Amino acid sequence: MSDDDIPQPDQIAGAPHPRETRTLYGQAKAEADFLDAFGAGRLHSGWLITGPRGVGKATLAWKIATFLLSNPDVGMFAKPSLAVDPAHPDARLIQAGAHPRLSLIRRPWDDKTKKLKNDITVDAVRSLKTFFQMSAADGGRRVVIVDAADELNRNAANAILKELEEPPANCTILLIAHQPSRLLPTIRSRCRELRCTRLGAQDLQSALAQAGHPSDQSESLAALAGGSAGDAIRLLNHDGLALYAELIKTFDKLPRIDRPSALRLADGCVGRAADVRFGMTLDLIDLFLSRAARAGLMGAPAAQGAPGEARLLGRIAPNDRAARQWAQLQQDLTERSRHGRAVNLDPAALILDMIFKIEETAQGTAVA
Repeated sequence: MSDDDIPQPDQIAGAPHPRETRTLYGQAKAEADFLDAFGAGRLHSGWLITGPRGVGKATLAWKIATFLLSNPDVGMFAKPSLAVDPAHPDARLIQAGAHPRLSLIRRPWDDKTKKLKNDITVDAVRSLKTFFQMSAADGGRRVVIVDAADELNRNAANAILKELEEPPANCTILLIAHQPSRLLPTIRSRCRELRCTRLGAQDLQSALAQAGHPSDQSESLAALAGGSAGDAIRLLNHDGLALYAELIKTFDKLPRIDRPSALRLADGCVGRAADVRFGMTLDLIDLFLSRAARAGLMGAPAAQGAPGEARLLGRIAPNDRAARQWAQLQQDLTERSRHGRAVNLDPAALILDMIFKIEETAQGTAVA
């Protein structure tokens, strides 16, 4: 397999790499917080960029890296944005993945299994020693991007911690974290946090158009993607909106399910070619349960993920007692799903089992 064929763990399939994204939508506060620190000469050596998946954390990290490497004097001025002319020599090197003072740490490729490794290994972090030695020659600023820090294994996390405790001169380490609670407390304490938030409907549409995925299904995408452009792209790439509509049709008559629809759903997840659909189905069942629990507390959603969803959720989750039951079922089925995939349980059997558990729960929560 050539280098061009190896999947990039920090890139959503079907979307540009974050370093190629021209405009960052919806994260003006995080951008301003960084620029305020830069302008005041308080540039921390470690920055923790947090927030849900797919909202622009990596794009922000690459924009910060480009800004820093093209502006060598900290504190001399404050720029109104992180925008850098794409023709700038440093920006062009970064776009080409060839900047000598930028290092990217991410999950490596395993030549034996022909897959990306599950974690960022300590060897990937140890490569920073060579990077710091080589990049120190010209005396310029160095930047390290770790994407994502919550994928660091224990040894790799300890190695990053050492760099944060004794950071090299003129070095900024940007750690992207989807779940910062998984990081060592000592790593979190040595970084300043930049919090990225979920995108509003307009920013989401703009981000999708920029990524080459314009859509006229704004209500469904906004409801199911939860303000994440990354999740919206996955839904569009894998027919997630149609699949969710199929789920809602299957559950439309709860507390009794549509059994033929349930069987079609399950059968559609069988076979190696259907592995992506299987994963998407599990994710959407989890999302449905989350939306049912929320409906019990806050009422039926204003924005529907599929036609008829609001009416269905209003019937099966009419009160806070029902909300607790759906939340508990979500927790139980998440564990069941994780176990089933780990032991290679038959996909159709797993999906049907989950659907029957939903039917059973609805028989105790639904109103006529």
